[in-house]
Order: sequence, then C-alpha cells, then structure tokens
Amino acid sequence: MAAGATADTRVKPSHLFLLALICLCWGLNLVATRWVVADLGVDPLFYAFFRFAVIGLLLLPFLLPAPEKWGTVALAGVCIGGGNFAFLFLALQVVPAGTVAVVGQIGLPITTLLSVMFLGERIAWRRGLGMTLAVLGVVILSWRPREMAFTVGVLLVVGAALMGSVGAIVMKRMPTIPTLKFQAWTAWVSVPPTGLLSLGLEDGQWASVMQAGPGFWGALAFSVLAVTVFAHSMFYWLLQRHEVTLISPLTLMTPLWAVLFGMLLLNETLDARMMLGGAIALLGVAIVAVRPNATLPRFWLTWFSGRN
Repeated sequence: MAAGATADTRVKPSHLFLLALICLCWGLNLVATRWVVADLGVDPLFYAFFRFAVIGLLLLPFLLPAPEKWGTVALAGVCIGGGNFAFLFLALQVVPAGTVAVVGQIGLPITTLLSVMFLGERIAWRRGLGMTLAVLGVVILSWRPREMAFTVGVLLVVGAALMGSVGAIVMKRMPTIPTLKFQAWTAWVSVPPTGLLSLGLEDGQWASVMQAGPGFWGALAFSVLAVTVFAHSMFYWLLQRHEVTLISPLTLMTPLWAVLFGMLLLNETLDARMMLGGAIALLGVAIVAVRPNATLPRFWLTWFSGRN
C-alpha cells in the first residue's frame, strides 16, 4: 500500500472492469504464446529470450539508478522472469493454454507453503484445505498416464510456478521499488540465461521466427505492450487502492479467459475430467487467495496472478 493511500472495502464498477480487462490480457497472452510456440513453430526458449530483450530495451530508462540490494533484486527477477518463463513456454508447446492457466495458479499455494517453511507464515485449516484442494485438482487435471508429453508439460508448469514462488520468497529481502523498474531489471537479468539455454538446446531460432511471419510480431507486441506495460502496471495500481482479499480472488478470471479463448481460437478441447479438476483446483486457490500472505510485499501478487 502506498503511503497515505486508503484501501477501498469494495471494488468500484470501473475498477472491476479494469481488472476484467487485465485478466483478459493475461489469458489472451497465454493463448497467443501457445499459438506462437506450438502452431507457428517458434522455439520457446528463443521466444522467451526475444521477449525479455524487447522488454529490456523498452524499459531501459527505468533501469538506472540501480536499486538498493540490487543483487537480491536480480535474483528475484531471474527466478520470476527467466526461470519461470523458460519452464512456462516449454510447457505451452505440449499443453493447452487453458490447462496451463489453471495449473499455473498453483503458484499461490506453493508460495504460501514456502512462506511457512522459510518466513514463519502461519496458516489455519482453511488455507490448508485450499492448498490440498489445489493440489488434488491439478492431479485430476493432469492424470494422463498414456500421454507422457502432456504429463511432462504439466510438470513443467508446476516447475514454472515453483520458480516464481522461490522468486517471491526472495522478494521478501528486496527493497520496495517501482513496478516498471523491477520489470526492467527482471528483463535484463533474464536475457542471459534464456539466451544461453536457447543456444544450447535449440537451433534454427531465427529461421523459425522468419517462417512465423507477421503473427509472431503481433503476438510479441501484444505480450510486451498489453501485458507487461499495461496489465502488470494497472494491476499494481489496483493493489494500491484495494485490499488484497478483494482483488486476488478476482484474478481467477485469468484461467477462465484462457480456457474460453483457447477453445474459440485454438480449438482446444475441454472434457469432463478437466472441468472437474480445474474447478477443484480453482476453488482451492480461491480459498488461499481470500486469506492473503502476511509475510510478503503486496506487489508479489502481480507476478502470480498473470504469470506472464
């Protein structure tokens, strides 16, 4: 909460519309990324590298002066940025965007669990129940013994959530800095690891971009401008004006948008088991979200609501 700011006890209609728009951007971005790496054939690690490079250049004016404890900021950034996105984009090659969006929400319970282990966070039975339901829902959603690629993809999403959660714990040691400055540092510290991973594990990266054509550049522009600059910044703006207990559960609109547009734009399917598992997982996350983490700074939620 910014100094002197007062949190509203209810969400104004205009702010609710803004939050719905933010979640729409996050959900659409998962669908667009799935389209880029699965349908257009762009190498996922290279796409992550390229995206961070563009964001870093765009936000270069916010990079300096360096923040206090810049090493801690860099460590948090590389976990939430390069580590998270490397796993996430690899997962999107083999797992539908809607499933990725739902499974990715497990980052909130994972962060709560890590807070208990390392930060002394206390949880009552309600949040314990929520964490259990979230894990159960993900297991139901992902249980496909005969589809190894899908199972591996879900595990990659969980890996992305774990990387982001570790970054959130590191953020506890981080000084409070403006959102765009943190995004600038996240981008620049994520360029080297994603670039090196792409060089070591992928080939023909630029050729895949050229073959993808204008669709790649459109998806990239949407990801950078609509998601990084607009959605993340506006979400933090909302967090400064409302209680976390009001805003956080409403971000569950993100996976709903991703499921909807994945079906409409990418012809992704949704069977009864996936609906059951997704509903249980989101219910568990919602229970955790209405009892916010007391040991972490408010703006960590920016990174665990959109996850992109």
